[in-house]
This record gives sequence, C-alpha cells and structure tokens, in this order.
Amino acid sequence: MSPTNLHLVAHAHTAALRRAVFGGGDDGLDRAGLAAARALAHTGSGRRGPFGRVDACLSTPAEAGRQTGYALGLRPTAVPALADCDYGRWTGLSLAEVAAREPDALRDWLGTPGAAPHGGESVRALLDRVDGWLAGELGRGERIVAVTHPVVVRAALVRALRLPADTFWRLEVAPLAVVRLTGRGPGWQLRLTAPPAAGVGAEPE
Repeated sequence: MSPTNLHLVAHAHTAALRRAVFGGGDDGLDRAGLAAARALAHTGSGRRGPFGRVDACLSTPAEAGRQTGYALGLRPTAVPALADCDYGRWTGLSLAEVAAREPDALRDWLGTPGAAPHGGESVRALLDRVDGWLAGELGRGERIVAVTHPVVVRAALVRALRLPADTFWRLEVAPLAVVRLTGRGPGWQLRLTAPPAAGVGAEPE
C-alpha cells in the first residue's frame, strides 16, 4: 500500500488569535488572514498549489479552519477530532486576562500535562484525542490536507514523533504553518522539504 501523506495546516489569522484569545479559531478569518491563505494557495509548482494532488481535505469544525480550507482552493470536511482544545471557562478570554484572574491555575495548566483547571480539556487529553485520530489516518494510503488549530498541530507532532508530553509547549506553530507527515509501517515520519525553485526538482505526484 502507498504511504499516507498528511499535510497539517494551521488555520490563518483571526482577530481573536492575534489577541491570544482562548478558542480564537471560532471566529472567521480576518482580512489579512484570508489574503495570506489565498496567497499560500498559489505557491508551489504547477497548477496544484503547495500540496500537489489532494485526495481529501479535512478540517476542524471551527469557522477559521473551514475558511482556510476553501481559501486554499480545497473542499474541507469537518472532523470533530481536529477541533480546538476545550478551554472550559477560559474560552473567549485572552491569555493576559487569565493570567491576571487565575495565575496559579494558569501555571498549573502550563506546567502539568494532566491538569485542567479551567474545567475543559487537559493537554494530555488533547494529545490522546489527536493520537487516536492519527492512528485512524495512518493506513489510508492517501494524500490528505488537514486544516486545524496551531495547538492541534503541536499535539500531532508530539504524538507522531512520540515525544514526551512536556515538549508540547516547546513547539511553536504559526498561522498557516504547514507540517508534512508520512505514514509508513507502524508510525509517522516528519518530512522536511525545500520548495522547488522554478519547478526544478518538484516532487513526483
């Protein structure tokens, strides 16, 4: 069977994401975010954009993910497992607001993977959710683009590479960052590639 090629894409900017609001992906893309996503769609070689042939596009149910997928010229299908972390009562608050109101709880959440002081989802629970989704995609043998939240991309990297849970906060994922994983055998490989120069050295489909 052919390997599964999975491109993980962090959704483009929203106004809430720029303010570091918990759950900021529920808003639609702001003007600059939409423009950046459309620009990304026209990168790469040939007419197929930055991802080459795409067999399936999956996305978080959040509006930001769906809009990013369409801006990339794809037709995303919402997948609950790609949803943002459940931030409980912190949803809609900025990081600065939570730090001012509940500094001890915030430190606990940032320092302990199993902690969920906000009443929502712990980092460990997020990691386990994403790990289950990755396991289901491993044997598909297709070329997949998955548009989701930066924290979900972080979680996918931690689980795909079997890193310790406490490395989660050491990974930075910017809006529209693209991570490629290749599913071979029992697990995933991280694939880092350079963009082809003027179509030279482009990857085969």
